[in-house]
Amino acid sequence: MYKSVNLKKGEGRTLKAGGAWIFDNEIDSEDIGIADGDIVEVHDFDGYYLGTGFINHRSKIRIRLLCRRNRLEDLDTLLEKRVRDAWEYRKKTVDTSSCRIIFGEADYLPGLVADKFEDCIVIESLALGIDKLKLQIVDRLKKVLQEDGIRIRGVYERSEAKVRELEGMSPSKGFIGEPFDTIVEIKENGVRYKVDIEDGQKTGFFLDQKYNRLEVQKLCRNAKVLDCFTHTGSFALNAAYGGASSVLAADISETAIGMARENARLNSLEDRMGFYCGDVFELLPKLIEKQESYDVVILDPPAFTKSRNSVKNAAKGYKEINLRGMKLVRNGGILCTCSCSHFMDPASFYEVIKAAAKDAHKRIRQIQFRTQSPDHPILWGVSESEYLKFLILQVCDEV
Repeated sequence: MYKSVNLKKGEGRTLKAGGAWIFDNEIDSEDIGIADGDIVEVHDFDGYYLGTGFINHRSKIRIRLLCRRNRLEDLDTLLEKRVRDAWEYRKKTVDTSSCRIIFGEADYLPGLVADKFEDCIVIESLALGIDKLKLQIVDRLKKVLQEDGIRIRGVYERSEAKVRELEGMSPSKGFIGEPFDTIVEIKENGVRYKVDIEDGQKTGFFLDQKYNRLEVQKLCRNAKVLDCFTHTGSFALNAAYGGASSVLAADISETAIGMARENARLNSLEDRMGFYCGDVFELLPKLIEKQESYDVVILDPPAFTKSRNSVKNAAKGYKEINLRGMKLVRNGGILCTCSCSHFMDPASFYEVIKAAAKDAHKRIRQIQFRTQSPDHPILWGVSESEYLKFLILQVCDEV
């Protein structure tokens, strides 16, 4: 039914260990007439069937698998099963009022992200093969949700990531179907937010921190809190909602701070929240110089590294903010610190925090190590699906 690609002898080790990708240097031969974006069968050097996926000769990730073991007989049936399975999984594991419904390879739909914000869906397509299928998948998403009594008001595409260039694609942004108001109000952990799905970062809101925000909420009663890289204020709002006496939320983006202020007003929390628009790397030394101290300091920076080549420089950035963050935590207080890059693996992140504590002359006790919300499942064998590290630490003076 589908044309074939054959691997070199000894290749496909990552795939056989549970991975979802085949790289360009692993392929020995392929049938004539295969075009970019086509669905192909993958065979080992001896002809053994390994799976079916879509191919792109422009990408180093030459093939992304849609299925393994059983041959693909009917694409429409497979897509509906993938969408239905993804939604049923979310219903069992998370609050689905707003959640990630499809998380790429971890939901066996490689290269596609779909986030639900109340009655709106935002999709992001990162691979050529899945891009050709995105409208079919959107139709199935709406159908499956409709069966649960959820009528989707609109769908918006945010396929703007630079990785699309590696797939030979241009950015794509806009409505899929009828236009609608792209400022969407959601509620999470009791906190209300205005989410800008058209111009906010990524798909508009970072759903992966949902339950990490809830943990912060529990830690902040009567606390003086500093939230760095606040974006639209999510951690800061959870701290205030959890009973913090005061919260300072800092971010370099005027747009983000404006939305954070609006979210504070939306929750009637503006009396306990202050905002700083500026570079966090410049703010932290100023606060140290003023001898400020906080019961809880939250560090949720953007990814400092998006490739293996820049991990060393990223480690310096993580160390600097964590060292300064620790100096601002009162003795016995709490540091919540994150890394959202999968290239900064947990062991490396631990080493960075350990080095920061040593240079800050602090002792740290781990309260929790957490990762992304279950609607961003980690598929073993696909290391890229494991990316968020979230440490909650008690910071003490050396004794």
